[in-house]
Amino acid sequence: MINVSDQRAPRSLIVTLYGAYGRHLPGPLPVSELIRLLAAVDVDAPAVRSAVSRLKRRGMLVPARTAAGAAGYALSPDARQLLDDAGRRLHAGPPGQEEGWLLAVFSVPETLRQRRHVLRTRLARLGFGTAAPGVWIAPARVHDETRHTLSRLGLDRYVDLFRGEHLGFPPTGEALARWWDLAAIAARYEDFLARHTGLLRAWEQRADTPAEEAYRDYLLTLDAWRELPYADPGLPPRLLPADWPGPRAAALFGALRDRLGEGAARFVRPA
Repeated sequence: MINVSDQRAPRSLIVTLYGAYGRHLPGPLPVSELIRLLAAVDVDAPAVRSAVSRLKRRGMLVPARTAAGAAGYALSPDARQLLDDAGRRLHAGPPGQEEGWLLAVFSVPETLRQRRHVLRTRLARLGFGTAAPGVWIAPARVHDETRHTLSRLGLDRYVDLFRGEHLGFPPTGEALARWWDLAAIAARYEDFLARHTGLLRAWEQRADTPAEEAYRDYLLTLDAWRELPYADPGLPPRLLPADWPGPRAAALFGALRDRLGEGAARFVRPA
């Protein structure tokens, strides 16, 4: 239809595909279907096979046979848990006003610097901000996903989790600016709005919904969107600037999902 994004990485698109559709299938996704579904977003077969190989090495995908005996790939148990958590976050409603905070306090021995780096990286990817050295903070709503992630990676032995309130001394709204780079998060939302507002307008002007076009635009949109609820873990609205672009970006994504989702599903599972 129209170009909604720069070329996305094949590995990212495969993860998005499994998160949106593959994890709901009763069996593995056949290789032939992977190639067909990625071809619709301009990824050729060699790039699909290369990306799948990397995902196998990372323990995300495991080879499996379909009921008909065709070669395919299924999600590993850890990958399924990860994508189930991600699905809940991607499609979650607006954050509550007063849900409290989750603190992750960690201490990793100097001899395990790589583990410390992985721990910090994972907390950042979950949306935690840094309150102090070794003390990271996030809205309490990410508690379950944090427990799953740290346990899956064997990092739980280094971390204590606490849930509570912020009582000062700076007002919580001011402290947020120390814990997160709000300007950078807002810029990512604005970029999503700039790239996808025209796409929604174009689809709203159409009466038809060709399945392959809908699938292409929806998968690319979803692949771009799924990064944002992790950059912004869902901070309480009352603490954010009045012109915060998060709700507008979420509404745009929701409108595109509503407009394209059914047509995209027809392409993934043709009658």
